Amino acid sequence: MIALRFYATWNFLQVIGDTLGVDVATVSRVVTAVTDCIFDTKDSAIQFPTTDRHRHRTKTGFHAIRGFPSVISAVDGTHVRIQTPSEDEEQYVNRKHFHSINVQASRDHRGVFTSINAIWPGSTHDAHVFWTSELFHFMETHHHGLEDGILLGDSAYPCKPYMLTPYLHPANEAQQHFNDAHCSTRNVIERAFGVLKRRFHILHTEIRMKPLKVSKIVVCCVVLHNLAKLWGEPEEFPPDDDQQPPTVLNHDDDMSGKAVREYITMQYFS
Repeated sequence: MIALRFYATWNFLQVIGDTLGVDVATVSRVVTAVTDCIFDTKDSAIQFPTTDRHRHRTKTGFHAIRGFPSVISAVDGTHVRIQTPSEDEEQYVNRKHFHSINVQASRDHRGVFTSINAIWPGSTHDAHVFWTSELFHFMETHHHGLEDGILLGDSAYPCKPYMLTPYLHPANEAQQHFNDAHCSTRNVIERAFGVLKRRFHILHTEIRMKPLKVSKIVVCCVVLHNLAKLWGEPEEFPPDDDQQPPTVLNHDDDMSGKAVREYITMQYFS
């Protein structure tokens, strides 16, 4: 309860101790111990769709949003404000000129986070966070075609065969339709960050801890969010025979990201 109150309210440790009738040193020890325990469950609580069944359900859910085919996750970044660190201070200053951790996450159609990377200073570009993430290495290794699923990201990310970004300057109606569907579908990750930060107010304000501990707290909040989402909404997965994702014809020609984007544009949005 001490740790949950800390995550949910971001009161000072002294205030939490006074409220619950314990010493501030006890609050500090409890928050650290509970954070470590929750952090250790991250691999079971935060799971990317890797099985055929899981991918099928995820593709179906994303397709129902705006007709975008073969999507298995939406990716985005957010910044969590921290106090000025004592080491490498300048690396934590982001483009909005405050100190932060640059957090990358992916999310499925239900609102459940499927990956989290919360280790990079605020000055790190989103593309670099992606290139060094387990998500990138997984997609690089396991993606062989559209049937394996694709990610949706904004223009800060590289356009790859498995990571589709919007057209910066849509040249025709089909490309505009692609952008509109892309935006509506990818918006689930932006909404997820909003829900996460409203549920855990500690992520809304400046966290007065060292960056490594802040990174662990961010992961813990995502774990708790996923558990709350899954336990509270057990019917989120549609039945297997409810609706089907569209048949995606594999694209065997030029496999650059822009070529795959153009292929999907012409097949589904023209």
